[in-house]
Amino acid sequence: MLTVNYHHRFIILLFLLLPCMFRWFLLASAAYKVTHLPGFLQQSTLPFNLETGYIEVDEFYDVQLFYYFIESERNPREDPLLLWLTGGPGCSAFSGLSLEIGPLKFISERYNGSLPNLVYHPYSWTKISNIIFLDSPVGTGFSFSNHPEGYETGDKSWSKHAVIFLRKWLKDHPQFLSNPLYIAGDSYAGKVVPLVVHNILNGKDLEEQPKFNIQGYMIGNPSTGEFIDYNAQVPFAFGMGIISDELYQGIDKNCEGEDYENPKNSPCASLIQIFEEFKSELMTTQILEPKCSFAAPKPNYISNTRRSMLVQQSYTVLFEPPIPDVKCRTYSYYLMYIWANNNDVQEALNVKKGKVKEWQRCIHDLNYTKDVRSNLEYQVNITTSGHRALVYSGDHDMVVPFMGTKEWIKSLKFSIRDPWRSWHVSGQVAGYTESYSNNMTFATVKGAGHTAPEYKAKECLAMFRRWISHRLL
Repeated sequence: MLTVNYHHRFIILLFLLLPCMFRWFLLASAAYKVTHLPGFLQQSTLPFNLETGYIEVDEFYDVQLFYYFIESERNPREDPLLLWLTGGPGCSAFSGLSLEIGPLKFISERYNGSLPNLVYHPYSWTKISNIIFLDSPVGTGFSFSNHPEGYETGDKSWSKHAVIFLRKWLKDHPQFLSNPLYIAGDSYAGKVVPLVVHNILNGKDLEEQPKFNIQGYMIGNPSTGEFIDYNAQVPFAFGMGIISDELYQGIDKNCEGEDYENPKNSPCASLIQIFEEFKSELMTTQILEPKCSFAAPKPNYISNTRRSMLVQQSYTVLFEPPIPDVKCRTYSYYLMYIWANNNDVQEALNVKKGKVKEWQRCIHDLNYTKDVRSNLEYQVNITTSGHRALVYSGDHDMVVPFMGTKEWIKSLKFSIRDPWRSWHVSGQVAGYTESYSNNMTFATVKGAGHTAPEYKAKECLAMFRRWISHRLL
């Protein structure tokens, strides 16, 4: 009778544990090795190790973040590990992977109804580092929640979810625990990256395993939350000869102390409106390039052309974006949209079916709250504690101009360690740099826009290689 009782208890316990064991199995086996990608031209198998997967970062709302992990092509067991966040907020990590620092590039050729083609990108940062490209915050790329409330996100929850993601990912990939860890990102993600590092260094779960070997962070063309991010557009435009002396002086006089993006007094608002009209004629991401559309789908934009209907038969496309001229840099954004919504591509990436109705490079209706005003205090605390920081800017970016970035760095009151000088690639000036006592380095990238590696890939790889190796630029 006693034996039967114990046997009975064991069956009940097993029955209770089965859902948890099944859930653990699903999470533990989420990583998927991708050996080929539709549209990749150069060889049948990829010339680098690519893994994709989902990691749950909120059990209550079942929030699952999708990632692409690419091993270093040099020495994956010793090279740094980067967690890369793309800006927006709401732009897919695949944008950073295929437009900026990853080993894939689209061939920019007129779309003819077949799958857009990809080639190997020789200036990928994966030449010397392991990189996780994370679709975050939730609602971005292929990341999703199984509850509507799970899509409510912001600066704080994004940074919190990134830390949870990293901890779980490293538990599943213990071979990378000892690699130097850096958090990196650009544009709006430049505001969130220091929050992630802060949470790693000061979080309530410091005693949890595994421990992070965090070394620092990198932010490119970064937002901070400070007024200067936008306000610097005016002196930048003046210095580039875009606006007149009178308009510049009028804004300087009437908008003093104002947030130019949201002016409160009428004279300032009128002058900013004139400034915006000048700005609207330019490609603000790189002011020397021709004005082009961004190939960004709008909720109310539906093309009813015959070609569009043909696309919808073989692709999971709902709202086709405006099509840039094939000569535009942004034409690659359009090709990316077609490629990522292809059913064969999503199957190759092991994307969960039915969770994301339509992949978008940048989603514009994300339920996002900017609940951290500024990240400067976080940056001071991180660098003062001995962790490194690289801040870089394309010098022809009018979205987040380099002169605003220089201004907020100056406000940190770090003493200068290595004064302003040029840095070089292949015997040519690639930009200018200055480093500071509190472990921070600032660099401009000559001729680059928003964001720098998209425009100057060779130079940015050289910059990254030198900095990550603790060398002067």
